Amino acid sequence: MDSSASDDRGELEIRAIPARHPWRWAGAALVVLLAAMLVRSFLTNPRYEWDVVFSWLLARTIIRGLLLTLALTAVSMLAGILLGVLLAVMRGSPNRLLSGAAGSYIWFFRGTPLLVQLVFWFNLSALYPRIGLGIPFGGPEWASLDANALISPMTAAFLGLALNEAAYLAEIVRAGIVSVPAGQVQAAAALGLTRRKTMRRIVLPQAMRVIVPPTGNQTISMLKTSSLVSVLAIPELLYSAQIVYSRTFQTIPLLIVVSIWYLLLTSALTAVQGRIERRYGRYA
Repeated sequence: MDSSASDDRGELEIRAIPARHPWRWAGAALVVLLAAMLVRSFLTNPRYEWDVVFSWLLARTIIRGLLLTLALTAVSMLAGILLGVLLAVMRGSPNRLLSGAAGSYIWFFRGTPLLVQLVFWFNLSALYPRIGLGIPFGGPEWASLDANALISPMTAAFLGLALNEAAYLAEIVRAGIVSVPAGQVQAAAALGLTRRKTMRRIVLPQAMRVIVPPTGNQTISMLKTSSLVSVLAIPELLYSAQIVYSRTFQTIPLLIVVSIWYLLLTSALTAVQGRIERRYGRYA
């Protein structure tokens, strides 16, 4: 600290001298050096084959795979949200049977890898060659279908992604509902509001501030996780690129194309998520 007396009032003037942080500057210099080396490698290494990257970036095969990835993500995420809300309500039910069933579902689908689930659904016909609809325990059967015809690769991908996502979203929704103080629900009941109005006007607007951020993260994760369905030979973005580089042997440029599209899509979803968070958090 450096102090000096004021000339006209005799008051003590105190001036703070900021502490020096040499390691911060050293760390910043190291980051700049590594970034410069990386950019130089991108620009000078001919093995990246940027001309090939830009020639395939908007190719019809890649765009078709991209659209299929977006459609699969949207449909699976929507189904996961709907089922997740149902499971969250069941999890919070005072009925132990409903609560236990929801808990068991969440335990199973969060405890097994998604890749295993996808392969399991694809091979469901090994357990159930025919899937029938009728009265259980020996009753008459109204319809019976061949499992191989019913569980196509696309159906298996949808089931695997949606059912797995529902387990995570159920816990997210439940956490959002539980975050609202119970006193507000009791106050709403004392004012004569029905349970539906209480949920719509009091609980959900406050719970959304807790629900939206992790749901946005799950949507971004779903977009990237959808690449796992390539093991089922579904021509989404990654598998479309794999088909191309298995023929042209341009593996690295095609993987860069896939990475660029995923980065663009996740950046757009992150921006949308930020706007939604600001909307629900403006009264916080």
